[in-house]
Amino acid sequence: MNALRAAILRGARATPRPGGAARGTRAGDGFVFSQLRAYVEGDDPRRIDHAASARVGALQTRVYLEETALVLAAIVDESGSMGVGRHRPLAAAADEAVRAWFGAAEGEDRAARVVDERVVRDRRAAALVHAAVPFRFAPALTLALRVLPRGASLLAIADGFDLPDDESLARAALHFDATVLLARDPWRDDLPLRGFVQLRDAESGRVRRAFVGARTRARYRAAAQAREAALHARFRNAGWRVGTLAEADGRGSLLRAFGLAG
Repeated sequence: MNALRAAILRGARATPRPGGAARGTRAGDGFVFSQLRAYVEGDDPRRIDHAASARVGALQTRVYLEETALVLAAIVDESGSMGVGRHRPLAAAADEAVRAWFGAAEGEDRAARVVDERVVRDRRAAALVHAAVPFRFAPALTLALRVLPRGASLLAIADGFDLPDDESLARAALHFDATVLLARDPWRDDLPLRGFVQLRDAESGRVRRAFVGARTRARYRAAAQAREAALHARFRNAGWRVGTLAEADGRGSLLRAFGLAG
């Protein structure tokens, strides 16, 4: 088993479950119950829960997870602000991290990439697919909560400019083993601008002229560092594992979030 997968599996096993149980904490037949969902064509008829179906008036399927299998899911911010960077776009580092994430899958592990209000479940395609519509974190997380099994390992990569509310973040942390890589502002420690400059908004494309002096650079540095600390605290308080997406090393950023050498 590769080191990243082993670390992800440890987190998935520790994910809280209704009644206080955790995944893989007792011996059994190799499967653990995850959730009930509406029956879809192709489901094993033996997994239909007839009591639950009678209660809701529609067929319900019992979803199980293998105790040593993982569901690796990902939500990736592909907004315009992820296209900035000192030497290369933050999006390039995000792509590296996502490839490493799905590349950790082995055996019966499953993949699920939430993109464009759909879920891509092909393991190879999940690492490569890109969004065709503007990114919106809240709807993507809502879809993940609706369709992915409890105990899945969810990786979110975001710049923090479009986030779900705190209640949704906390729900996700209870439902999944949730990890976020927060993209670091490439100019967090040093804004490389002097004098009168043209500033372009990475999301809207709007341009304005401004003067950047030493005082402005100091204020920017302080504000960027405070914003990063506040974002990290917000996710940690919601129960997420938090890491920093560094522009230069997406794979290493992911490994460090799990306590592994980058």
